[in-house]
Amino acid sequence: MKVGDIEKIGVAGAGTMGSGIAQVFASKGYEVVVTDIAEEQLRRSAKLVDIFNSSLIEEGIMLPEEAQKVKGLISYSTDKRDFSDADLIIEAIVEKMNIKQDFWHETEAIAKEDAFFATNTSGLSINGICEKVENKERFIGMHFWNPSHIIPLVELTKADETSDETVEELKKLMATIEKEAVVVQKDAPGFIGNRLQFAVFREALYIVDEGIATFEDVDKAMKYGPGFRYPVIGPLQTADLGGLDTFYYISDYLFEELSDMKKPPAMLQSMMDAGRLGVKSNKGFWDYSGDKQAEAIKTRDKMLFDMLKWSKKVRK
Repeated sequence: MKVGDIEKIGVAGAGTMGSGIAQVFASKGYEVVVTDIAEEQLRRSAKLVDIFNSSLIEEGIMLPEEAQKVKGLISYSTDKRDFSDADLIIEAIVEKMNIKQDFWHETEAIAKEDAFFATNTSGLSINGICEKVENKERFIGMHFWNPSHIIPLVELTKADETSDETVEELKKLMATIEKEAVVVQKDAPGFIGNRLQFAVFREALYIVDEGIATFEDVDKAMKYGPGFRYPVIGPLQTADLGGLDTFYYISDYLFEELSDMKKPPAMLQSMMDAGRLGVKSNKGFWDYSGDKQAEAIKTRDKMLFDMLKWSKKVRK
């Protein structure tokens, strides 16, 4: 199948990610069917799509009449047989290997022979997920980043038997929905984005745990230092511009000082044990009590939208 033949998208899982993925494809004119085992979850998904559309309207990125078209292109079902005529099926169900494997085994028996299969897992093995799929050439990891209606990145991760044609056609598809695709050439835990994100997270925890700096200053240093630079140039181009010899000499002494812990630190465990889980519990490193939770999310999304508008101009 070629990218121009793709008309209908199936999305399994009506949670935040599945709903966001559905909204993204529908906003580009694709017919989408979202499935879930619970009617209540499907109703919640429809509300999430409305919320995503409303935020885009508020930012001047979408017109109200376009939002109505998006809603009209998305249907909801508890029957995966509605994937029988889908050209691309994206699975965004619970992150449990056996459940994902069974889903794909059942779905392959229903789906078109030339339909593309994609899993939105953020960390599970792509080879493991497609273990029960017979035609593995059409299977790929397709990791959208949350919130998917704002963040441009999509990681396409190859399983051992994923065909080059599958990769190339889905890269083209990502371009049609205005996403920036990167290809993970082999099935590696964390792919690209989470490996980078958790390398920074580990060092941030270490800096706080060792008393080198407060958590407030760690976040501030990232936002106004490396984080300020990375939307413009990535870490490797940063090294190019700074001088690879300079980065070599710094690496030679600094690598020895960086955290290499293989397990989460006791500090993080104690925070979990105390019920300090972040936004979901109104307390993590930062305080989210009262109106602070909504304010933090609103501020984040506003700044991400500003970044999105800037990146659209840069990519044109």
